[in-house]
Amino acid sequence: MGDAGEGLVDAESRLAERMEEREEEKKKARQTAKGGDPERVRQVESLRLARTEMQRQLEVTTHQTRKQQLNQAIAELDRRITQLG
Repeated sequence: MGDAGEGLVDAESRLAERMEEREEEKKKARQTAKGGDPERVRQVESLRLARTEMQRQLEVTTHQTRKQQLNQAIAELDRRITQLG
């Protein structure tokens, strides 16, 4: 029974971390939007959302090949975000 509780606490902490990350991303997007190109802001936000989804998939995937694919996809998204940002 204790293990189930720990899993719930872990899930809650991961959810809280994601929510904090999303808030931080929104703040950055708003700051960029004030003085930047709205299309660029939209692209960056789209890439960040895709990265969040890839990260979520990576956390639940057990197949090693799929993990490698997801890590490569995340690296590519990070590269594009850096390029646009």
